[in-house]
Amino acid sequence: MNKSRQTGFTLIELVMVIVILGVLAAVALPKFVNVDADAKQAALNGIAGALSSASAINYASRKANPNKGVAIANCTDVANALQGGLPAGATPAYAITNAAITGGADTTKTDCAVTGNGLTAAFTATAIN
Repeated sequence: MNKSRQTGFTLIELVMVIVILGVLAAVALPKFVNVDADAKQAALNGIAGALSSASAINYASRKANPNKGVAIANCTDVANALQGGLPAGATPAYAITNAAITGGADTTKTDCAVTGNGLTAAFTATAIN
C-alpha cells in the first residue's frame, strides 16, 4: 500500500487561471487607455479654477486697498494675479486668450480661456483698475 499522495495544481488548472487573468486584463485595459486625456483635461481645469480664484481674490484685495494686487483689464492680466504665474515648463506651454474685458472696472468676463495640450478650459476674470 502506497500512502504517498502528491498535492498541487494540475496543468489544466494553471492554464485556466492564466486564461481568466488574460480575459480580465483585456476587459480592464480600455478603461486605462483614456486616462491620459482625462488627466490632461483635469490639469487644465485646475489651472482655470486657480485663475478664476486669483482673479476674485485680486479683485477683493484691490477693492479694499488700491495699492494691493494688480490691475486687470484683459484675460491675460489674470496670470499676473496668480502666485507664480502660469505653470512653467509644461509641454506645450499653457496660454491665455488675449481678450479685453469690455465695460471697464467691476466687469466680469466669463469666457476667458486657457489652452494647453490641445485642450481648452474657460475661467472667469473681473476687471479692476
